[in-house]
Amino acid sequence: METALQSNQLTTLANENQRGLINSSAFTFSKEKRLPVLKTKMETKGLSIYYNKTLAVEDFSLSVPANQITAIIGPSGCGKSTLLRSLNRMTDLIPRTHVEGSVLLDGENLYAPNIDVVELRRRIGMVFQRPNPFPMSIYDNVAYGPRIYGVRNRVALDDIVETCLKQAALWDEVKHKLNQSGMAISGGQQQRLCIARALAVEPEVILMDEPAASLDPIATLKIEELMQNLKSSYTIIIVTHNMQQAARVSNFTAFMMLNDHKAGSLVEFGETAGLFTNPKHKQTQEYVTGRFG
Repeated sequence: METALQSNQLTTLANENQRGLINSSAFTFSKEKRLPVLKTKMETKGLSIYYNKTLAVEDFSLSVPANQITAIIGPSGCGKSTLLRSLNRMTDLIPRTHVEGSVLLDGENLYAPNIDVVELRRRIGMVFQRPNPFPMSIYDNVAYGPRIYGVRNRVALDDIVETCLKQAALWDEVKHKLNQSGMAISGGQQQRLCIARALAVEPEVILMDEPAASLDPIATLKIEELMQNLKSSYTIIIVTHNMQQAARVSNFTAFMMLNDHKAGSLVEFGETAGLFTNPKHKQTQEYVTGRFG
């Protein structure tokens, strides 16, 4: 039987949908109440992350569908960003951090001894919370990665820069000022430039750590629209504190919170529509209805 809380949440989502704030394609319930069969792009198995001896994330197992947007939500301090950064081994850069369990990309263990971490980070790109363009021109920001990987031909670089800026919905705004500093454009444009820079090395997965947290509503909308356009070619995993954003942009949502060991753990994972409107766990319901967080 539908609870009052669920009824209110459904009304809210319906109202947002009428106003065009929700990606309706993400809100299609399976008639058999089970997840659709999708190819798994990334997977964590029994993943635990330690900072020195402190357990930050514990026994986290999750399958991320290919060419979908998966949101990771949960209260502050529950390990969302730590989890995200472990997916392309950015946690390797933090002293005295170690990982147990496995992270798989197309079935390959990314923590195996023979993994080329530089190549791994090409395949799994990262967009951070605050825009971080390099102190160089817009053109050179996008061309930086391809040059590192040996592309020197100017015509080829021109094509890469134009293609990636178009993919990032930025080309029309900057095509006449490609030699201008990437740090001289607006914050929203800088974030899209960082996305274009990530796309330039042809990743398979894009990790986004609260990519719109420091942006105004108009710039946020552009980032969300961009994500929808990119998911046909890339698998996207986004960490967000904004539940409305998770509802609008994601196809699947994972809810994390601290467990009895004060470590981040997975509470519930499923289609975004079901998780927000008919959660299976009481903790999930209390979080998505605003009782804590």
